[in-house]
Amino acid sequence: MATALSVTVLAAGGIGHAVVTGLNTGITRVDPFKDMKNRPQAGHGMNVLVVGTDGRDRITAEEKEKYRLGGAPCHCTDTVMLVHISEDRDRASVVSLPRDSYAEMPEHTDLTSGEKHQAHPVKLNAAYAEGGPGLTVRTVESMTGVKIDHYLEVDFTSFMRTVDAVGGVQICTARPVKDPYTGLDLKAGTHELDGGQALQYVRSRHIDGAADIGRMQRQQRFLAALVERISSGGVLFNPVRFREVATALLSSVRADEDFGTDQLFALAKAMRGFTPASSEFVSVPIGDMSFPVKGIGSTVKWDAAKAQKLFQALREDRPLTPAKPASSDKAPRDVVVDVAPRTVRVQVYNGTRTDGLGRKVDDALRGTGFDTTRTPMTAPGTDRARTVVEYDPRWDRSAKTLAAALPGAELKPVAGRGGTLRVTVGADYKGVRAVRAEEPGRAGPFEAVTGDEVVCP
Repeated sequence: MATALSVTVLAAGGIGHAVVTGLNTGITRVDPFKDMKNRPQAGHGMNVLVVGTDGRDRITAEEKEKYRLGGAPCHCTDTVMLVHISEDRDRASVVSLPRDSYAEMPEHTDLTSGEKHQAHPVKLNAAYAEGGPGLTVRTVESMTGVKIDHYLEVDFTSFMRTVDAVGGVQICTARPVKDPYTGLDLKAGTHELDGGQALQYVRSRHIDGAADIGRMQRQQRFLAALVERISSGGVLFNPVRFREVATALLSSVRADEDFGTDQLFALAKAMRGFTPASSEFVSVPIGDMSFPVKGIGSTVKWDAAKAQKLFQALREDRPLTPAKPASSDKAPRDVVVDVAPRTVRVQVYNGTRTDGLGRKVDDALRGTGFDTTRTPMTAPGTDRARTVVEYDPRWDRSAKTLAAALPGAELKPVAGRGGTLRVTVGADYKGVRAVRAEEPGRAGPFEAVTGDEVVCP
């Protein structure tokens, strides 16, 4: 994905065809379509299969220790994504395919042992180990019914070099994120990740109970941030930086023979103005997160009906996210919070003598997504100078979300308050600020999000 989108965006910067053509020699070529038969019918737009491989054998000893990349390389795919570029080049749809997905592998010859195998069930990432790029493409086409036009493969080394070349990528997290396996350790807030830290971020799967699903969502968030950094970070119009970034991108990439600089340049010219909002992200719908298979173990079983509709939308070149109403570019960005406001129950009290203020605040909180009681009340006692949020300590994360929507509000824990938070509006009230969960509510039939919804505010 980093190569498919970033190089096209870079080439669109007006540097010139000659510069782009000179980068062609950095790409290692493979032929994943050799002798392929009975392929799906081509749809509209362009489909690129992007795989991230376990390339820790090319990492230095210092990097292995620092970023906890010990162990032997598995010669398998660590990440699998299907990227659809719309026919009008105005949209990129990225579908994450869990590496542990239950798959029916076509008959093939094992590249390592030379042994011929009949069709048999496996986990998706085993296709690369047994048959390399060719078997991976065949397996994904068989599972999705989507014809793959191009193949791109990126390993750990090229990933880290690319992030470093663009000057790092900005990631926001509403709560501390820590994974003892990868060594990722981020406090709540905004972070500039270098190549090694970014690799830890996209590989971590022991942060919470979400496992691979959470990891795929973090990968999607990272890709949106990478596109934003490249499209707005001054790379496009600086020939020296352009060359540095493009060389890093392509230094250890493997791609099919037909995905060359002529295609990149033509695609780039058509994708001028591409931004994070032009991209949309979704994970393939899951039916069973722990589907047992004899001899293989626990696999991820797709929801067949929903997955079929998703891949049909790709074939028909349709957006995966619902259309958004037009909004002003000058509107303030939402604050990212840990808990979705729709899950926070709120009772509003008017602590001032301003008539109708309680109703005004209740309406404003409900408008930004909070579950208000819709029955604001008048607070007893004297006028309050400051807005106060009272909460049961067991709902402290919800309280922080509510306080973020009320700038300057005081947080006051009250044991036994229960699940409904109480807001007493004071004279310092200056309005409600829009907030959104770190992992936004995914909309539409495929629960997809656009890139601008997952980058830092």
